[in-house]
Amino acid sequence: QLDRIIIHQQVELLEAILGTETSSKYEIKNHLGQRVYFAVEENDCFDRNLCSPIRSFTIRIADNLGREVITVNRPLRCNSCWFPCFLQEV
Repeated sequence: QLDRIIIHQQVELLEAILGTETSSKYEIKNHLGQRVYFAVEENDCFDRNLCSPIRSFTIRIADNLGREVITVNRPLRCNSCWFPCFLQEV
């Protein structure tokens, strides 16, 4: 049972050095700092670097045994990332 979670994004060395975005990875921890879940964002390089704040993505959350427990999808809600016309939904 979790009454509180802490989400910690893992920063990739390439991302820190070059300033480009890579696929995000997160550790989801309990209030004691123990990892209970691990999350990975899936999308392509174009979306991450050109449509960053409104990009589409899928986040897969797995437990410590690697079993997927949650999948979060956010589709792009406009025809072009250059002209966003809708609020994004998850």
